Amino acid sequence: MRASLWTAAEAAAATGGEATGDWQANGISIDSRSVQPGDLFVALSAARDGHDFVADALDKGAVAALVSRVPAGVDPARLLIVPDVLEGLAALGRAARARTKARVIAVTGSVGKTTVKEMLRAALSPQGATHAAEASFNNHWGVPVTLARMPADTDFAIIEIGMNAPGEIAPLARMAAPDVAIVTTVAPAHLEAFGVIEGIAHEKASIYEGLPAGGIALAHADVETAPILFDKARSVGAELIRFGEAEEAEMRLTEVRLSDTSTVVRARMRGDERLFKLAVPGRHHAMNALIALSACDVVGADVAEAALALSRWEPVSGRGTREALDLSGTGDLTIELIDDAFNANPASLAAGLDVLAAAEPQGRGRRIAVLGDMLELGTSAPEIHAEVADLPAMARVDMVHTAGPLMEHLHAALPASRRGLHAETAAELARLLPRELRAGDVVLVKGSKGSRVSGVVDALRKLGQATPTKPRGSS
Repeated sequence: MRASLWTAAEAAAATGGEATGDWQANGISIDSRSVQPGDLFVALSAARDGHDFVADALDKGAVAALVSRVPAGVDPARLLIVPDVLEGLAALGRAARARTKARVIAVTGSVGKTTVKEMLRAALSPQGATHAAEASFNNHWGVPVTLARMPADTDFAIIEIGMNAPGEIAPLARMAAPDVAIVTTVAPAHLEAFGVIEGIAHEKASIYEGLPAGGIALAHADVETAPILFDKARSVGAELIRFGEAEEAEMRLTEVRLSDTSTVVRARMRGDERLFKLAVPGRHHAMNALIALSACDVVGADVAEAALALSRWEPVSGRGTREALDLSGTGDLTIELIDDAFNANPASLAAGLDVLAAAEPQGRGRRIAVLGDMLELGTSAPEIHAEVADLPAMARVDMVHTAGPLMEHLHAALPASRRGLHAETAAELARLLPRELRAGDVVLVKGSKGSRVSGVVDALRKLGQATPTKPRGSS
């Protein structure tokens, strides 16, 4: 076991920087507020200049700081000085990748990349030292941070890669240098930046540029833009493995059975029949689990053991977690909350509504959707929001409450029997919603992060005691 993540000499060699001290770092921090003793603090500049917080980070126990200049009053012996801090961090990330023998899996996609990352963490952890970011560290600083934090003796690493604009994914994929690269799906998200969904597909497919010759490209066979993914994988010399429900998929989902509390999945994976169960409902979870198990298979992990580990997997906060909320404090007004408020686009909203449609309210309870705007959808956004009213799952939703100027188009498109409250902001809806709920309701909250619909979740939680919802009959 390594005594440290980075020594001063190792970090200086990796970055080409100057380190006069002799320190050993056990972690990497980019936020002085969350520095832990033993961290190397990276003085990135974004809204504020990270150099302004170096002294505070060192006072909190950071052993050294990665900087491009010496802050006033700071001992230079506790600094690693480089020309550019972000590039220095990237160099640390590349060096961490180069020194490990880990099997590295890179994940992108319009929907499901964080869920697949977390499923892979759960599936692979019992089989070896597994490294992945605790949060959605998937941008130009998040990916190098995740890599720089990777211990040399890692067996499996999962690197999530996201994008907001063209040209962002390929450089991060090359930095991660994955053995396996995954595009979970292609859906109309970030349309403002790309104009058409084909542009999104090309950007997502650029993750394959990080693969070595003979690396493995996992691609969704069911999406309309699948040929773009396939062509890109072949053009970089990768081995293409397709997943989905399509007959030609090497990793094929053949049956999904949903209940209120679980999902039973049957799949055929490169000729082998697989049957596994998830302790959460959702057809999208079935597909995400197939993706995760496919990646486990191609990196040489035991698929049966991975599937067993996935049977205990639970979504992360804001991505479909379920909990009971006693809003009265007496048990007279208990609802079930499905917190899917982290983000939203048309595909993920449809998946969330499918989960709500499969839920079984208690007593006189109803299925309630609380929806905030889906952002970055370009000029088609009003029509895309209105079309949500026609989704098949809506037939089993009893009431829809909406917030935001875009969701007003859905509000207008709903039949009167399902048309609930509409508010200009999520904060306003959060104030009005509790009086509209009754005992036994199942409440889905979903919207883009920028819609701030997570404030509705926070407001409901403040009203009552929350307890995780477990499958019936479990302990």
